[in-house]
Amino acid sequence: MTMDIIKTLLKQDNYDALCVLGPTASGKTRYAVALARYLGESGKVCEILSADSRQVYRGMDIGTGKDMEEYGEIPVHLVDIVDAGTKYNIFEYQRDFSQAYSDILSRGAFPIICGGSGLYIEAATRGYELVEVKPNEQLRAELEPKPMEELIDILTKLKAEKGDKPHNHTDFDTKKRVIRAIEIEMAEADLATPKLTLPNKTLFIGVDVDRDTRNQRIDKRLKARLNEGMVEEVKSLLDSGIKPEDLIYYGLEYKFVTQYHIGELTYSQMEEGLAVAIHQFAKRQMTWFRGMERKGVNINWIKI
Repeated sequence: MTMDIIKTLLKQDNYDALCVLGPTASGKTRYAVALARYLGESGKVCEILSADSRQVYRGMDIGTGKDMEEYGEIPVHLVDIVDAGTKYNIFEYQRDFSQAYSDILSRGAFPIICGGSGLYIEAATRGYELVEVKPNEQLRAELEPKPMEELIDILTKLKAEKGDKPHNHTDFDTKKRVIRAIEIEMAEADLATPKLTLPNKTLFIGVDVDRDTRNQRIDKRLKARLNEGMVEEVKSLLDSGIKPEDLIYYGLEYKFVTQYHIGELTYSQMEEGLAVAIHQFAKRQMTWFRGMERKGVNINWIKI
């Protein structure tokens, strides 16, 4: 699919967003920026919304591959919005996406979503209304003594009140799972889900690359990032007071480089292990995207 065809599709159909997705090292950011410039030439001013679960963190630049210079004059949103060391989640992302998306539309611009985090992409484009339900220890204490049959009956009635179909029987495997399902149902009944502004119709463009080429790009990019100061970046984050376990939580570069700094890995072990982990991560990303297709999402794959 060429950029000309993409422009034609956007004109013909009532798309309110475009999403450029792909695995790590596929070149999706570069393509999204090029597409934004191309559409801009014909008067369709575009802005980019990042769908990357780690680029939201300030100070985590080299390891997450922000490469802000790639965007040039194209505005990008949802990058550097929370402090490193915190645990940003999917609920917060959907809320922040909605706000940025609304802002872009209010200025008459067109949104291009770009990223490789399948969960974030689906939260932004599939119309899911997410409610973050925290543990209710008091409710759990009240439910724990009840027999399984009574708990299942409570859950079934809660869902019937909402007009939902009977609950998936996987929720009945253990008492703990039934109690958690009740906890969620009761919380959702009490919480007024904030009205979010999300795309109704998204044109999906997938940037694909064969596995061997992708792995070569990953290895080359990893060496470049190590030379650019990724080890020093992680050391700076540790020196700022962020706990090692909090950086390890972010996975990949921040996990392996932190383990190197605290003496759990040698430099060569870090580099070799990280390369393998990124290869595996890219494979999981593609598995997620194929899963989206099985759920009915039409992804137009291109090679660049």
